Amino acid sequence: MGRKLLLLTEDQRNQVEGLAAYLSQEQIADYFGIGKTTWFAMLEREPNLSERYKRGKAKAIGAVAQGLLQQARAGDKAAAMFYLKTQAGWRETSQIEHSGVDGQPIDLNIKVNFVKP
Repeated sequence: MGRKLLLLTEDQRNQVEGLAAYLSQEQIADYFGIGKTTWFAMLEREPNLSERYKRGKAKAIGAVAQGLLQQARAGDKAAAMFYLKTQAGWRETSQIEHSGVDGQPIDLNIKVNFVKP
């Protein structure tokens, strides 16, 4: 005979969406006093619970992104750069150029002199 399935109460299910904004899935399991394996099993067998978690996480990400975009539009250069790097594929590059004496090309003709001891 297997273990009795652990189920969250309706109140606990309602909390999942809000908790998803702040806690990882492992932390939510801890919050409810259940193991990670049990939590993940619940998500698998209860699609509605999984959807609540995903919706809560998406809402939180959307709110933070909206704030970031507002800061970028208001002239915050760091916010603008971060947004463009993460959302528009922009990247910073640097180029290092080497040159020889007085900016001339590097002389690749290596002369080796042997000296008798």
